[in-house]
Order: sequence, then structure tokens, then C-alpha cells
Amino acid sequence: MGVSSSFREALRLLELVAPADTTVLLLGETGTGKELAARAIHANSPRRDRPLVVVNCAALPEPLLESELFGHEKGAFTGAAGRREGRFQTADRGALFLDEVGELSLATQAKILRVLQTREFEPLGSNRTLKVDVRIIAATNRDLEKEARSGRFREDLFYRLNVFPIILPRLRDRREDLPVLAGHFLARYGEKHQKVIKALAPEVIHSFQCYEWPGNIRELENVLERGVILCPTDILTLRELPPALQKYAFRPGGEEEAALAWPDLEKELISRTLQKVSGDRIQARDILGISQEELDLKIRAYGLDY
Repeated sequence: MGVSSSFREALRLLELVAPADTTVLLLGETGTGKELAARAIHANSPRRDRPLVVVNCAALPEPLLESELFGHEKGAFTGAAGRREGRFQTADRGALFLDEVGELSLATQAKILRVLQTREFEPLGSNRTLKVDVRIIAATNRDLEKEARSGRFREDLFYRLNVFPIILPRLRDRREDLPVLAGHFLARYGEKHQKVIKALAPEVIHSFQCYEWPGNIRELENVLERGVILCPTDILTLRELPPALQKYAFRPGGEEEAALAWPDLEKELISRTLQKVSGDRIQARDILGISQEELDLKIRAYGLDY
């Protein structure tokens, strides 16, 4: 969700590469939505009817990660009580999402490189060679080119993964999207916790715009769920925010600002989207993810001149 130019460019690239059946490298800070982007790519690809298998490369130690990726035979190592299928095999004719790929050891990188080059591998403790047809989508918050130059990441694997890189923008680089993202999460967590939060107090809006959001969208989501739980009224105020955001308290100068309610957020999003597409309602409908009838109703309801 968003209308900022950086977000729209990332979304444009995602839409272009999804049906192309090529390797994609998603780059961006933690919390920018890399796994969500990977799932969107797969859902709009020719492989959508086969699984998207997710592997967090930072979550497992190297011996277990190799077994997770390539599988193993009975007795391949201590505790291997039976044969196990690896994630590459599970993802055959589908896609494999390698999250935090920059955390892989050099030894594991070499084995993954071989699969990308030959489309075959051997499970641990086996002399069987298995062939697979897998689309690779990788993600990292590291600068892999810099890591490759320093010897911490294989240069040949970097170039294999860097076929179609997409940078997911930081939240602080798309501040104009904050109101609609906030409205979305307020609606989601209001429903989850059976509360109705109708508006954001002006000091909350001010703090959101001033804060740097090191945790990006994931941090925004967590802040708003916490706020919904703590909020005693239907307006979210500064008191419900973590201390890191409270220091950006809004100090009214002359005129008081009004709380920004969800209808205002939605109206702003629709208006900005229509401006971006020069009033093309079909493009706006597709960007907003709503039906043409719903868009037309909202344009009339909000009195938008399009």
C-alpha cells in the first residue's frame, strides 16, 4: 500500500519480473517487506500452483542448514534416524525463497552455486544425484556487492543471484505513505482486539513523520498494535506510543490541527493515486486493489473531481 514514487517503482519491478521466471534478489533493510514481496512474485508467476518454500538462512547452524536445503540419508550424521527430503527437492517446479542469504557460510554458498549452475545436487550422505527445477528468490539486508569484494560472499554466487535486483524502499524514504499504512494497521488490529480506533491525534501524526523508523513497516505495525491495545478511547494519542516516538511530541503553534480520521486517510490515498495516473480509473483501481464499482462509489462519496 502506498503512492510514493520509490514504492511505486519497486512495485512496478515486482510486477514485471513475476512472470519472467528468473532469479530475483530483494534488497532492503529489515522490516521493508522482502518476504511479502517474494510471495507476491510467486503468486503472480507461472509456478504459482507449486509451492514457495521459505528458508531463513540465519536461523539454523551450518550443518542443520545443509540438511534443510539438500536433505540427508539415514546415518548421514549423528541423529539422522531416517532419510529426509531437502527444501530444494520440496520446491521442485516451484520456487525457493532464501531469506537472509548474506548470512550463508562460504561452504554452503559453494553448494548452492552448484545447484544454480547445474540444477542438481546430492543429499548429505548420499551418492545419488537429484535434478531439480527451482526458481530462486533471495533476500538480504546486506550490501552483497561489498561483501563479495571483501571476500565474505562468493562473487560468482553474487552474480548468479543478482540477475534482477529490486530495492525495497525504507519507510523513512516513503513518509507520504505513512497515513494510509497507519490506517490499514489500525483497522486490522482494531478488528483483532475488538476496538474501534477512528483517528490519529495530531501529535501522533507529527511523531510518525519525524521518527526515522529503523524497523521500517514491521516496526510501524508493532507500534500500532501496541497502541490499539493501550488506547482507552477511539482516538490514538501520544500516550499510547513507545518512548522513542513520544519525544517527537507535536507542539501546536497558532491553529490546532485536527485528528486525522480513517476516511480522510482513504480519501487522501485515492486522490493521490488518481493524480499519479492522470485520472485513469482503471489504473487506479488496479493499484488500490479494489473493484471499479467500489472506486467509482468512493470517488463520488468523497467528492473527488475525477
